[in-house]
Amino acid sequence: MSSRRDFLKGMGMAAAGLAFAQNNRLFANPMTSKEWAAAKSEKVKIAYIGIGNRGEQDIEEFEKTGMVEVVALCDVDLDGKQCQKVLAKYPNAKRFRDFREMFETYSNLFEAVCAAVPDHIHFPIAMMALKYGKHVYLEKPMVRTFLEAELLMEAAKKNPKIATQVGNQGHSDANYFQFKAWKDAGIIKDVTAVTAHMNDSRRWHNFNSNMIKFPDADPLPKNMDWNTWLGACQYHDYSEKFHQGNWRCWYDFGMGALGDWGAHILDTIHEFLELGLPYEVTLKYAKGHNDFFYPYSSTILFRFAARKHMPPVDITWYDGLDNLPPLPEGYDSASGSAADVPTTNQGNTSNKRLRPGKIIYSKNLTFKGGSHGSTLSIIPKEKAEAMKDKLPVVPQSPSNHYVNFLRACQGTEKTRSPFEVNGVLSQVFCLGVIAQHLNAQLYFDPRTKQFTNNQFANALLYGMPPRKGWEEFYKI
Repeated sequence: MSSRRDFLKGMGMAAAGLAFAQNNRLFANPMTSKEWAAAKSEKVKIAYIGIGNRGEQDIEEFEKTGMVEVVALCDVDLDGKQCQKVLAKYPNAKRFRDFREMFETYSNLFEAVCAAVPDHIHFPIAMMALKYGKHVYLEKPMVRTFLEAELLMEAAKKNPKIATQVGNQGHSDANYFQFKAWKDAGIIKDVTAVTAHMNDSRRWHNFNSNMIKFPDADPLPKNMDWNTWLGACQYHDYSEKFHQGNWRCWYDFGMGALGDWGAHILDTIHEFLELGLPYEVTLKYAKGHNDFFYPYSSTILFRFAARKHMPPVDITWYDGLDNLPPLPEGYDSASGSAADVPTTNQGNTSNKRLRPGKIIYSKNLTFKGGSHGSTLSIIPKEKAEAMKDKLPVVPQSPSNHYVNFLRACQGTEKTRSPFEVNGVLSQVFCLGVIAQHLNAQLYFDPRTKQFTNNQFANALLYGMPPRKGWEEFYKI
């Protein structure tokens, strides 16, 4: 059976992998048990990378824990109005525009980082954190390319004492514990199909799908470090259509609706049904398909093979305002609460017709679920009533996602969404994005980790070569 190492060899990365294993000086020495015990009573010294918008929300959540000491703040656009609230709150924190400088000159003063930045820059930040021996909380989606997920999982595997956590916060909330308890009790079993949906407006819905080039350049904001913002990506002139959350619209920078919301909708399904990687990924429908940004609407079919005693599973993803999925009998689209879905700056999520969520079809039962930590319900109501005495007690979460990460930094818990768990789910999204980009039906071999019917798709597993000066991040 092919391994992650085989995949790296296939890309000519074997030598780099060997260097990674032998060059231990790249990483901080692991703490002794005595040092871990002392750390439990101390606050975690943390540096934040990306302090506006979603970054500000993460910072507020970490502050609520009472478990952190803020040591450094890093953002390429420190003068932007979106950064001023956090800068004012932590006036004594050291400030940086380039995360590389922060690690190289200040890493001895912090032990953990939280990165809430555009998808395309997740990988180099996380890789640098691992190389400097820092615990890392990384917003979702974990990465932008299949290769990046492979490399980060390999790096994390080499450093088991470094806590990694991907920011799909529902993975520490009620749905996580309910799904596991219901599966262990045999309530969720023999799942054969899943419908996942996110049908609210997105920023790119107002773009022109007939565009023939990227947007014209806009004036660069004062003192913004655009070169660091671009990271390893090929050069683009600055545009307002790339900044302030707009990066999610573009194949070059973001992961669209699938990467944004799939991480909150499909995470428990993927982990507890042990889905792994699909053998087919097909773009069934696309409206407004183009070479630059995501379709206005899309339907993607993922087909997963049988695993152990579990049957094959088809997952169908629906996004777009006019692309609502078929609903089963007994589905009440007006019921349920979105209270556990945090606000974001990524577009409207107030579609009253159908909130983001999923429908799970098994041999005997159908389940309705929402996003993030929203719990599942059995439908129709009559079936739920008949099953209520058979449902197991669901344990309470001992910690939310942020506390879970900080306790893992202190050595008292393990993270629930580490790179080795979330990485494969992120790769599923990468495969879906490739199908969207190529508007194609793709057959994928999970053993060799290659497409068998499209060499262009195989090239997209790796993405464009990194810009000069950024190659080092891809050499583990």
